[in-house]
Amino acid sequence: MTAEYKVDGAIAVITLNNPPVNGLGLATRRGVVEGLRQALADKAVKAIVITGAGKAFSGGADITEFGKEDAYREPHLISVIQQLDLSTKPVIAAIHSVCMGGGLELALGCHYRIAAPGTSVALPEVKLGLLPGAGGTQRLPRVLGVEAALNMIVSGEAVMSEMLAMLPGQKLFNKMSASAETLLAEAKALALEVADARPLPRVRDLSCKHPQGEAYFEFAATMVQGMSKNFPAPLRCLEAVKNATTKKFDDGMMAEREAFMQLMMTPESRSLRHLFMAERAASKIPDVPGDTPVREIRTVGVIGAGTMGGGISMNFLNAGIPVTILETKQEALDRGVATIRKNYEAQVRKGKLSEQKYEQRMSLLSTTLNYGDLKNADLIIEAVFEELGVKEQVFKQLDEVARPGAILASNTSTLDVDKIAAFTKRPQDVVGMHFFSPANVMKLLEVVRGKATAKDVLATVMKVAKKIKKTAVVSGVCDGFIGNRMIEQYSRQAGFLLDEGASPQQVDKAIEKFGFAMGPFRMGDLAGNDIGWAIRKRRHVEQPDMKYSASADRLCELGRFGQKTGAGWYDYVPGNRDAIPSEVVAKMIDEHRKSLGLTPRKISDEEIVQRLVYALVNEGAQILEDGIASKSGDIDMVYLTGYGFPLWRGGPMHYAGEVGLFNVVQAMGRFAQNPNDDAKFWQPAPLLAKLAAEGKQFS
Repeated sequence: MTAEYKVDGAIAVITLNNPPVNGLGLATRRGVVEGLRQALADKAVKAIVITGAGKAFSGGADITEFGKEDAYREPHLISVIQQLDLSTKPVIAAIHSVCMGGGLELALGCHYRIAAPGTSVALPEVKLGLLPGAGGTQRLPRVLGVEAALNMIVSGEAVMSEMLAMLPGQKLFNKMSASAETLLAEAKALALEVADARPLPRVRDLSCKHPQGEAYFEFAATMVQGMSKNFPAPLRCLEAVKNATTKKFDDGMMAEREAFMQLMMTPESRSLRHLFMAERAASKIPDVPGDTPVREIRTVGVIGAGTMGGGISMNFLNAGIPVTILETKQEALDRGVATIRKNYEAQVRKGKLSEQKYEQRMSLLSTTLNYGDLKNADLIIEAVFEELGVKEQVFKQLDEVARPGAILASNTSTLDVDKIAAFTKRPQDVVGMHFFSPANVMKLLEVVRGKATAKDVLATVMKVAKKIKKTAVVSGVCDGFIGNRMIEQYSRQAGFLLDEGASPQQVDKAIEKFGFAMGPFRMGDLAGNDIGWAIRKRRHVEQPDMKYSASADRLCELGRFGQKTGAGWYDYVPGNRDAIPSEVVAKMIDEHRKSLGLTPRKISDEEIVQRLVYALVNEGAQILEDGIASKSGDIDMVYLTGYGFPLWRGGPMHYAGEVGLFNVVQAMGRFAQNPNDDAKFWQPAPLLAKLAAEGKQFS
């Protein structure tokens, strides 16, 4: 049963029971309607209470129905709410814990509402590129006032019930309960109190106006438009709320539904819905059951107090987990701790962190120069120089001192985790944990699964990632894993484009206009061009047939490593990160073209975007073919959370599906004819070729 019906004297109680958040799936919707029918038919029942079992009133739509037929079968949520609205007996919503989306719309369809303190209330549909589709834009302004309701609907952010109850003139809650534990008893008492009250109050009958009328909505539109570039939903939300103030209720409902259906068809909403599902699916590993026992992580050791080690440590300190940082020299430790303090102090100054929490976090941090002090750590993360010999020294020492069952993790971004695991006598306990810089800010964590990595180690690391608020994606072992393996092909194409006539600024501007946070050349300057140089040197030895533009090597030979040296693909002035086009670089590129015998040609922004993005897609398809990633959504999550791919495009693999894989393959065929490019790379990966031929998508 997903909606239970019980009678307690003169009160019928309908309890939503569809764990984990009482999603309003078809069975639950039918259960509510059936419970309502029974209550109305029972002469002994005077009033009806609707509540939710477990840890939620209702989180809204049942995500397991997304894209399935049940989502469109009657009774729709609108039909359920209409039945509540028309009930001849008072219906009281007893709200607790979580009341979001369709759950809030359901509550707004009831005659009365009582809420427990600590309830998280929201209409988050805008985060899926949608607007509330079951009356939220029409009813919420009537009970909260236009401005408060519009803020909630356009932002999608949750607000605590206590805050809403304090709003002047609010009619959302008729009463606040003393606690979640007493909520149901107080809801029944309220039901008895209003059992004979007539007429029954309906939210739809409340007036809805803003004192400034059109002027307010013009001002609000300017604000919303400035905040929602590339996303159509926020402005449609504003239009729908405005309708609540200018149209009859039923007409406003019709307009809301029409806007909802239109937004459902937009590529932006499809992308955000894909992101929503992919993020949840990323934590599921095909051969690691959800009930796999996990190891307890009470203390963490971090090897290295540099930029990465300090950032990694902050993640655990923020989560209340004690950290011991190890370094080889006291000066390095002191610098690392000073940087952590500086980062926290900046948060305190900005009001993002209290002085008390700052001190509390720093109290969890200890330092050492002795590996023996890590003997009791449950998880030890190595964040030292990216060179296999250095990693070998670290892991051999960890193998000697770490307690049995401790998880040994490497923050390597490209190196072979299986080779690193072989430096120990416990390869089953070794895993890759590739954090992205700055590690205390970036959401992505690539969890690299070695051939010997134990399943409980994987399950533990995925749980830890959630605790430190990271989006974890599992990768198999290969050079560069998912993200860096793909970005190498993207960067190669950027180099070829320079050879053929583009400038660094044209390439960067084209891909940034597409929506990337930063183009490849600005990204190289930020990360350090010497990092790519080291990889290419290794590639020339390991894969001598791999073709690159030599322009990046020439840049590094000039000592232009990026922002850290004040010069890279661009020039920089001290204290300013603005990228200034460089005459030195322009001359270097021109000389390089002449050495290749290439005459510069005019290159369109469309070609730039296609070559860069389709390079990601083809390598991503090969990664799926190789089994390095288990699903295309994982690849999209890596690029959305770690590499600045535009959210509204849904990640490279999803975007390829929007374009059409047939069209992607056709474009690749054209690029393969370019004599300066790598024709071998542009042969479609077998999976891509197969899906394109069958008219299918990756997911």
